[in-house]
Amino acid sequence: MKRKLTGTNPIPGIATLLIAGLLLCGGCQEQKGQTAPPRRTPEVATVTVSPQRVELTTELPGRTSAFRIAEIRPQVNGLILKRLFEEGADVKEGQLLYRIDPVPFQVALNSAQASLGKARANLPAIQSRAARYHELLADRAVSQQDYDDAAAAVEQVKAEIEYWKAQVEAARINLNYTRVVAPFDGRIGRSHVREGTLVTAYQPQSLATLQQIDPIYVDVVQSSAELLRLRRRIEAGRLSPDGQDRNKVRILLEDGTPYELPGRLQFADVTVDPATGSYSLRIVVPNPDHVLLPGMYVRALVQEGVSEKAILVTQQGVSRNTKGEPVALVVDESGTVQPRLLVLDRAIGNQWLVASGLAPGDRVIVEGMLNIRPGMTVNAVDFEAGRNSATVSRTGGTAAAPKQ
Repeated sequence: MKRKLTGTNPIPGIATLLIAGLLLCGGCQEQKGQTAPPRRTPEVATVTVSPQRVELTTELPGRTSAFRIAEIRPQVNGLILKRLFEEGADVKEGQLLYRIDPVPFQVALNSAQASLGKARANLPAIQSRAARYHELLADRAVSQQDYDDAAAAVEQVKAEIEYWKAQVEAARINLNYTRVVAPFDGRIGRSHVREGTLVTAYQPQSLATLQQIDPIYVDVVQSSAELLRLRRRIEAGRLSPDGQDRNKVRILLEDGTPYELPGRLQFADVTVDPATGSYSLRIVVPNPDHVLLPGMYVRALVQEGVSEKAILVTQQGVSRNTKGEPVALVVDESGTVQPRLLVLDRAIGNQWLVASGLAPGDRVIVEGMLNIRPGMTVNAVDFEAGRNSATVSRTGGTAAAPKQ
């Protein structure tokens, strides 16, 4: 007689689970027996600090101004008959600019000359009378008073002659003033008067303005604090004046283009402006092509001196800490990363001039800083060598750039 099965047998399933569990435990024991691979030493690119000879310059803002400037004004009253120059043109010294009506002044000159001639004509007769009175005075034929009157008349006529000489000279000068000429070579601006305008001597409004712009002045300002800092650096021996090029100044135009001709530092003002705490420097710049015009904004690179042992570090090797202080990471002799607080002087191109914090021979990390921290041991590779290797790799060589 056959039995009827009412359910499944659980024994085979339980056995399967036990076998799987034993296999998993065996695998865990095998993984626990394995050791982790050693951590790779980070690789960084460094630049070795070495002292260099650097010419230090200061960039100062400034404005150009004319070397000489003259506001042309009339020196006599009269009508402007003609303007004899082209506005905005270059004129020469002594060139006729305006012509004032000369007729009244020519008449005054003629009248003064006639009066001078009259006085000179009277002199011989009066001198002869005084001489005769002097002879007659010895014989008492004339009185002493008559002789004194004759002698006084001679002196009076001589004085009149001198007076009319002065009047002739004054009339001649006034006549010459009707010719308004350029006092020096330069470029003249627009005319403020037209032909037929009545002008007066030394009037407030000028007829035109003449400017000499070759050479041209560049006036810049520098803070007195910078002057004191420069003197301290020279006294400390960190900066030496370069006598040969001390007064040479380079000019940058408003758009940043270097001006081709160097300027020369003419003088530094002896007074500090109490409102701004700065003093003025004046530079003379050749301007034969009239590239620089009065009133233009320029920048002047004024040479401070030469630092014979300057420490320069590329800007990518300097970062800032949480306090905003500049910090560089260096690799010491044992290959350990050490932080260095820096005192920076200024930026020179893509480098920082370091006042303190680094010494010759220090290896400054410039690449690979994201994967390291102070106190870690690293493998330092020269930055220039690594860059050359990367260049060879890019051009088809077999060498590869160092990994960061």
